[in-house]
Amino acid sequence: MTSKKISIPQVLLCGALIVTLSMGIRHGFGLWLQPVTQAQGWTRETFALAMAIQNLTWGVAGIFAGMLADRFGAFKVIVGGAVLYTLGLIGMAHAPTPLMFALSCGVLIGMAQAGTTYAVIYGVIGRNVSLERRSWAMGVAAAAGSFGQFLMVPVEGWLISSLGWQQALVTLGMAALLIIPLAWGLREPGFTGGTPVKREQTIAQALSEAFAYPSFQLLMAGYFVCGFQVVFIGVHMPSYLKDHGLSPQVASYALALIGLFNVFGTYAAGVLGQRLQKKNILAFIYFSRSIAITVFLLAPLTPLSVYVFSAVMGLLWLSTVPPTNAAVAQIFGVAHLSMLSGFVFFSHQVGSFMGVWLGGYLYDKTGSYDMVWMIAIALGVAAALVNLPVRETAIRRSAAAQA
Repeated sequence: MTSKKISIPQVLLCGALIVTLSMGIRHGFGLWLQPVTQAQGWTRETFALAMAIQNLTWGVAGIFAGMLADRFGAFKVIVGGAVLYTLGLIGMAHAPTPLMFALSCGVLIGMAQAGTTYAVIYGVIGRNVSLERRSWAMGVAAAAGSFGQFLMVPVEGWLISSLGWQQALVTLGMAALLIIPLAWGLREPGFTGGTPVKREQTIAQALSEAFAYPSFQLLMAGYFVCGFQVVFIGVHMPSYLKDHGLSPQVASYALALIGLFNVFGTYAAGVLGQRLQKKNILAFIYFSRSIAITVFLLAPLTPLSVYVFSAVMGLLWLSTVPPTNAAVAQIFGVAHLSMLSGFVFFSHQVGSFMGVWLGGYLYDKTGSYDMVWMIAIALGVAAALVNLPVRETAIRRSAAAQA
């Protein structure tokens, strides 16, 4: 691989702005649940299923987006993702049937997010930032995604109230095109000539090595829980609060607070990942989430309790992202980082699928979200336990293994 690299400020600025837009738009989708279902006469499960398909598509497509980015560079992958994002948002606004809604909101936007979020961006960071600063740099990128949530969710709520839910989606579709000029700043010198970079391992060797390594499996298991918890809360909490008599503004402020405090949580996780064992950071985050959800359910539900819960969950929200991806890079190196991060993230998205779909399904069956909250608590404890045995040291490779 070429020794030339993009400057760290350029990588962080362009990568952070791309994640801010991509994650910021996506974080507010829960605000559309009731406007869409009421206008179209659909059930909550219909909306939840489309979101579940989106998360699963994101996970599957993320694997291939990572492979393409590792082999040919991130630039073209990000541009393609931005175009799909615009098409998906416009399609979501005008979908006449649940099937078309699932194809646009689910498939197109899921593919778009695969090409414009963490797996691809973290591959660029891993290749251009040294090991000594890598966890910190990943924390900066994750914090940018959190800032996007804080910035975009109130904007999206304002767009819905001012323009209507359909025109608000079209407006966001146009905003997604801003990702394209930002992607230009992530053109890596080693990929610009169109010749794939030579690597010590083939894709098959890298995958065989990773999936045979117990710590990789444990990281995937923990990330499944992360996806289940955050997507269930992000999509269903606005409706949960409205069901209990709180105003839509409380939900908007709650999601914005999650984004604001996650800026600090993800950055802190990235910084601490340079000093502490990443597995211990992850175990603490997952266990703390279970405690926070338990206290939230036991306390009287008021705007204040919602805001306190949102702030605490915000500190823990995407703070799993920097230590998880930095651990993968530390164990396996950066040559296939986007692809391996894509597989770990696929597990996250399977959890996201289960969390968002199960939320809608069990609500329609039981009339409440109580059972899903209980599942989220139990999974948090389980995730804390499975991360403790992870071994973070670089894997030893024999010369024969590369033959």
